[in-house]
Amino acid sequence: MSELSKYEQVLNEYQTNLNDSDIAAKVKKIIDQQFAGNNTKEVYKKLYSCIDYTSLNSTDTHESIWQMTEKINSFDGTTDVSNVAAICVYPNLVRTVKEALTSDVRIACVAGGFPSSQTFTEVKVAEAALAIAEGADEIDIVLSLNYFFDENYEELCEEIMEIKHTCRDARLKVILETGALKTADNIRKATLLALYSGADFVKTSTGKGYEGATLEAAYVICSTIKEYTERTGNKAGFKASGGIRTTKDAVEYYTLVKELMGEEYMTPEYFRIGASSLAENLLAEIE
Repeated sequence: MSELSKYEQVLNEYQTNLNDSDIAAKVKKIIDQQFAGNNTKEVYKKLYSCIDYTSLNSTDTHESIWQMTEKINSFDGTTDVSNVAAICVYPNLVRTVKEALTSDVRIACVAGGFPSSQTFTEVKVAEAALAIAEGADEIDIVLSLNYFFDENYEELCEEIMEIKHTCRDARLKVILETGALKTADNIRKATLLALYSGADFVKTSTGKGYEGATLEAAYVICSTIKEYTERTGNKAGFKASGGIRTTKDAVEYYTLVKELMGEEYMTPEYFRIGASSLAENLLAEIE
């Protein structure tokens, strides 16, 4: 059996011929029936603790990221709201967060040629390793869409596996860029390949250049994670990112993930939202 057929065999074990219209209808039904019950302050508090507080701008500086970190440090720990899960920045600014951070918040970092993933595997591995050496606890990489669309699953998976090995104790989030994958079939296959390669989280989007997170994409990813976990025992998390700004947006994702994956997934260990303005909106609603 060739190496390529090994990866195809993984895909063949699952139903990957999905109907986009059916998924949209299922999502609408879940939100219509369950949203109101989750639209509460207690859920807002949970959501706040699941945020990856993110700044990924070309204009980010040492000073701006230091100030952002100080803002997280100043969070009022005397309330019954837990602080955000992580601060997410570019690799060259990880040390800034590390030096400024005094809160019990993880440091996440995009790497691997983010956001296009169009560079040499050796560069991706080196960037992840350097970010971890600087203090990153979590690494967010983009699945190589060039390999995916060429159906070069061997290169795609081995690249993720190599980065995962480099991460050691750091958690690896694999971004699918669902806005580029477009169809439920593609998103399902990409999720399976990411999980097979050792992803600790599967993430929707970069928020750069393509449509961000959608509830339909989240449905496909979460239902795939759930099935993969049931079959293999390897539990992975889900991260939604790209365009999630309002409390209503966040509650919709919470509702969908809870319905598909269960209450045990609704913690920062297995559920994240990549955002910045969302944090302020949630706190305003809580207060």
